[in-house]
Amino acid sequence: MIDRIRLSRLHAQEEQRFIDTHPRSGELADEAGEHLLAGVPMPWMTRWPGAFPVFVESASGGRFTDVDGHTYVDLCLGDTGSMTGHCLPAVADAIAERSRTQITTMLPTADSAWVAGELARRFGLPHWQMAMTATDANRFVLRFARHLTGRPRIAVMDWCYHGTVDETLGVLEHGRAGDRVVPRPGALGPQVDVALTTAVVPFNDLDALDERLSRGDVACLLMEPALTNIGIVLPEPGYLAGVREITRRHGVLLVNDETHTICAGPGGATAAWGLDPDFVVMGKPIGGGIPVAAYGMTTEIAEQLAGPMLGHDIDVAGVGGTLTGSALAMAAVRATLSTSLRTEDFEVSIGLAERFTADVADVIAAHGLPWHVQRLGCRAEYWFCPPPRTGAQAAAAVDEELDAFMHLWTLNRGVLLAPFHNMSLFSPFHTTADVDAHTDAFRGAVEALLG
Repeated sequence: MIDRIRLSRLHAQEEQRFIDTHPRSGELADEAGEHLLAGVPMPWMTRWPGAFPVFVESASGGRFTDVDGHTYVDLCLGDTGSMTGHCLPAVADAIAERSRTQITTMLPTADSAWVAGELARRFGLPHWQMAMTATDANRFVLRFARHLTGRPRIAVMDWCYHGTVDETLGVLEHGRAGDRVVPRPGALGPQVDVALTTAVVPFNDLDALDERLSRGDVACLLMEPALTNIGIVLPEPGYLAGVREITRRHGVLLVNDETHTICAGPGGATAAWGLDPDFVVMGKPIGGGIPVAAYGMTTEIAEQLAGPMLGHDIDVAGVGGTLTGSALAMAAVRATLSTSLRTEDFEVSIGLAERFTADVADVIAAHGLPWHVQRLGCRAEYWFCPPPRTGAQAAAAVDEELDAFMHLWTLNRGVLLAPFHNMSLFSPFHTTADVDAHTDAFRGAVEALLG
């Protein structure tokens, strides 16, 4: 239903509008290009809409202001890194106070014990360790799983994303001889053939999971309870209970990566949906913007790991990092979890996501489009197709031209979406007026596309 020539013309107009209204960001982008590879400090910053990234001057709550003086409703929130809202006063105060007494000593603080207790209360797993990023936490848990089971492979969902963990960057390729595991498109320089380290199964397919785990070579299944990094793909009724039964029957440890699915509530999907994993990984949201992550485990697993954790060689075991669990990070996590990501916060943010979902659905229906809007807690996203049930279906449905146009159109009207897919994330600092700003922009884009 979309005229691609019209889409291209509209995109070119929006691109020029962006360039004309962001002269200072353009200047800074030119300067950055002299010494920063691709002009950015981190590769996927090139994924933002527009001819160059917007350079930010300040951020607070659910908004930020760029160097050209434009203020935006931020529905990306640092891809969950600031899902609490930007620059929480309690976190800023805790960081300032802690930075005057100690930042890192490679010794524990009282905050670390409080943090572990709070994570145990929220997620239901009693024992915790810290990491710098969810990538690190996932990597460490995979090591533990292989150590505990003596099995060489790990399993992940097709088209998942768990950070820059080598073993997880694999997908299924379909051929006449059946499916085979290959590197995910775009993965740079795989160190080994991912098929040697990893089993890949489709999301929402219990038969495929059962068959693959029955071979007896998989140590653990690392998964999001709902896929988010290929867009939101929700579990079908009974699917997660089936995953738990199958993993237990085959002696495979179950790891829930809740870094994004914490949008379901204070204890993520694990608590909200009554799940029973062996490990939980939790990443950036708990730091209020400070780099930090954590992973929790059952008492049974903790007891099995007690010996190695106290061993003389634990410092070279491939688990740790001297800045991990720093006094600064622990102060930030305690301040974050004390004042945000609570039940009352999710009541606000989930309510806003529900309004967003209903409004986008109304626009889609009013124009008779075969599109869909999906929601998971305080996270919502629209698809230019019916809702996919697997990661492969989600990947095949990506419309890069349409995504790029929608992102640029909304950015030019003061609303920032996540650079991946059409994802929006809400914090307690957002308002119904922010939702309405997106709805107006979305409706305007649709009307412009359909003429």
